[in-house]
Amino acid sequence: MSNTAITYLIGACAGVFSLAAYGAWVLVPVWTAYSRTWERLAAAFLSLYVLLAFVGIGTGIGALVIWFWDRL
Repeated sequence: MSNTAITYLIGACAGVFSLAAYGAWVLVPVWTAYSRTWERLAAAFLSLYVLLAFVGIGTGIGALVIWFWDRL
């Protein structure tokens, strides 16, 4: 297995595990907090802001690691 394939495999696994964590720790509590379907759908849609915040924080940390890699 080449280094590129290993990198793609790790990236794919990280993406799958991240979506699973989002589903378990954000979507399930959001869905169970409300009883009406429209409230559940609205809360699930609004929880996308949480997902985007997680993605933004992860991207920022990754960019900082790349920027300061030679100093670490």
